[in-house]
Amino acid sequence: MNANPSRQTPAEWEESAQLLPPPHRDLPTGRHQFHKERLMARIEQDENTRMKAGEGRRTRRFTMPRRAIALPVMACAVAGAIVAGVSMSASDGGSPGVAGGPVLTTPVGAATTKGVPQLLDRISLAAAETAGPPAKAGQYVYIESKTANSYEKVVDGKSSLASDKLHTRQIWNSLDGTEGWLIDPAVNDSPEGETLSLPDEKGDVPVADLNGPSYNYLAELTTDPDKLLQKIYKETEGQGNTPDQEAFTTIGDLLGESYPPAGLYSALFKAAAKIPGVVVVDDAVDAAGRHGVAVARLDETSGERLEWIFDRKTHVFLGERSVQVRGDSGAVKRGTVMFTSAIMTRAIVDDIKETPTEKG
Repeated sequence: MNANPSRQTPAEWEESAQLLPPPHRDLPTGRHQFHKERLMARIEQDENTRMKAGEGRRTRRFTMPRRAIALPVMACAVAGAIVAGVSMSASDGGSPGVAGGPVLTTPVGAATTKGVPQLLDRISLAAAETAGPPAKAGQYVYIESKTANSYEKVVDGKSSLASDKLHTRQIWNSLDGTEGWLIDPAVNDSPEGETLSLPDEKGDVPVADLNGPSYNYLAELTTDPDKLLQKIYKETEGQGNTPDQEAFTTIGDLLGESYPPAGLYSALFKAAAKIPGVVVVDDAVDAAGRHGVAVARLDETSGERLEWIFDRKTHVFLGERSVQVRGDSGAVKRGTVMFTSAIMTRAIVDDIKETPTEKG
């Protein structure tokens, strides 16, 4: 499960819009109102990981977040030129080591329900064929991504919507989820990163679940699409704006910063095909500027559309993004990219901080 297609050309970047990285720590006052359901979902992911690091309570997924901070997070530069901005401190609403810039936007692509089952079937087959080898005891899941998301910037008491600069995120997790390491300038301005190892400072070891899964947890999930979807609906009951949107969001989270075993990876797409309201967007761009076809679903409450982006020919998962497609909500205008990510490397390594290249 290693996708690393060529990136977009400079010309294509100029035609594209802007994006935003997910905040992985507690957000400044007033910042939450600018994040729609998807961002909120990604943040929980981020906070799940932070909880593992002993940094606070576990909250509902905002995540990228991975998974949220363990997020998923991933991500990156969406369609659009990224304009460098001045660095912002956490008090401004920015991330610790990531410069902020103008809000990223993108043309809103047309969506259709035509061909959804057929496309997800092809994606499911590709997932089964391209899934990586099973992990062995003592190894770690390594994921490198590019990511960015929106946030509220407050200067002299005045707020506006801005986005973090596209940046690289690296995360390592042991198979049982009790050991890990995260390098992400949006979370910690130290280039060395920070530990995600458990137990936390209180001696607690959170139990893995759909919002904070470990490799071992995923390996035990059913690969029957109907039973899998039933489990997702049951365990996310009461979360999100609607049961269907939350189920779609949860599956999307599992596609990002995790390493689903081959059987489960394929089953996730078959389960997604059974969720009402799923559509196809013919052209979407991930955080790394790679064009592809998207499987998406509109959150009728927030007006945001969550898009899973796949290579048009190989159907390999590239990344995801959340775009405001219906109406305006204050500073959030139609076409605003609320979150974007791109998976650059997904692999199994033998040690924390080891990368596939170093492994040889």
